[in-house]
Amino acid sequence: MNDGVFNRIALLRAEQGVSRRELADALGVHYQTVGYLERGEYSPSLQLALRIAEFFQLPVETVFSTRPFPRVSDGRAASSG
Repeated sequence: MNDGVFNRIALLRAEQGVSRRELADALGVHYQTVGYLERGEYSPSLQLALRIAEFFQLPVETVFSTRPFPRVSDGRAASSG
């Protein structure tokens, strides 16, 4: 069983044009922490997860999950046809 936490931080940052450093500064963490989070090398505390979700103005379950998120390309294939 995978005890990791999956996230969409990199995707959300790209969509909103936010750099790792900008996000880190807004959250009060080191920019490398954002990289560790994005790669799944570090699971955030509940407080940090909530702050990240708040930064992107999304529910926390939209940003984080205990299961892998479907790939964006999987959704496109299903909706085009």
